Amino acid sequence: MTGFRFPPALRMLALGLGLAWAQGVLAQVRVPTQPIDPFGQEVTLTAKPIVYVAGSGTWDKALDTLTEAFQKVGAYLDKAGLKPAGPPMTIYTATTDTGFKFEAAVPLAEAPKTPPDRDIAIGQSPAGKVFKFVHRGTYKDMSQTYEAITNFFDSKGLDAKDLLIEEYLTDLKPAPEEELVVNVFVPAR
Repeated sequence: MTGFRFPPALRMLALGLGLAWAQGVLAQVRVPTQPIDPFGQEVTLTAKPIVYVAGSGTWDKALDTLTEAFQKVGAYLDKAGLKPAGPPMTIYTATTDTGFKFEAAVPLAEAPKTPPDRDIAIGQSPAGKVFKFVHRGTYKDMSQTYEAITNFFDSKGLDAKDLLIEEYLTDLKPAPEEELVVNVFVPAR
């Protein structure tokens, strides 16, 4: 793609979600949003204690992989009697054309006093300045949102860090699935 600057992490995520690329020219696709939805709003994230399951997966099975990971976190929270202090999030720590590494995390008001199960880890959510975008629609249609995010970064002359955060305002598999609402946070280099 000669002459085209594309944030590597977004490129990998968009490609992985099934985005078709044509000779460096991206089709302009309307992203379903609402007038109140921020798209490219600069915000500052504050670190919070999280419990998470780390893992990896392939893009063709991403939704099932993430759903399974969040079920493990949910089971731990129920067993430990802990309440979430915010929406669940996927922290993508690495992406390639075919797959990704992630942390399926749930924020807490404070870290648990007792050590979690062996599959569960304790940590901190990412902090710092990021750009916030909103996705509304199916999980499969997130490639359109990532395409629009890429266009945003390109138009601003920015490069994304190799870290992406999806915060789920609805269940990851809502019924009906078109009602999925996700905040996407992308830090710039």
